[in-house]
Amino acid sequence: MKNNCPFDVIIPARFAASRLPGKPLADIAGKPMVQHVYERARESSAERVIVATDDMRVAEVVRAFGGAVCMTSADHASGTDRLQEVAMNLGLADDRILVNVQGDEPLIPAPVINQVAQNLAANARVGVATLAEPIQTLDDFRNPNIVKVVAAKSGMARYFSRAPIPWPRDAFSLEATELPAGLEPRRHIGIYAYRVALLTSFVSWPVAPLERFEALEQLRFLYHDEHIHVADACAAVPGGIDTEWDLQRVRAFFG
Repeated sequence: MKNNCPFDVIIPARFAASRLPGKPLADIAGKPMVQHVYERARESSAERVIVATDDMRVAEVVRAFGGAVCMTSADHASGTDRLQEVAMNLGLADDRILVNVQGDEPLIPAPVINQVAQNLAANARVGVATLAEPIQTLDDFRNPNIVKVVAAKSGMARYFSRAPIPWPRDAFSLEATELPAGLEPRRHIGIYAYRVALLTSFVSWPVAPLERFEALEQLRFLYHDEHIHVADACAAVPGGIDTEWDLQRVRAFFG
């Protein structure tokens, strides 16, 4: 995909992940995970790629392979807060586009990074853009760890949930064994493009009620009537690494 908008990629990388501590430095085919993510981001059209971390162990490893680092507070509740601190530290303009690439996505395709930035640039009234992909199985549809998104015809998100939405009332009135024909639910892919001005607003807002229950920070934007653009990803996005099982799966991919 041709890129015609300037943007930067920020990679939040926390050492103290609750389910897999130290995962930014987990070895995958002879490289730390964060280096794989950094290299995928460098394959995009981003003008800069910066790792945002609160841990000197991560910073030292990133600098050792030639990557750029911005040290951030250890008190951030989310990667979005960490992004905003980077934007503030760098003195970025309000209209600058930042793409948040999760630090546990070593297989993220570069065209997807370009896509989400370009989608935001093409929608001037939108402060956030993100991506989705079809859900193929009933198990994934019912899995609360897979976030679902429902969007309007305009491409604007209407809701994100861990619950199975939209709920096929009639098809599921009896015990279902597969997704009903024509349902086409979407899995939210956790890559975001933001304008800096909206990041600044986000960190000033308290946690929204729906966000607190669902544990989904993107609901804070919807609660404040901010538009989130959603499109299907232009390439398949393998799942990130949250658990030891995920780590072994990705290691097997690299052989």
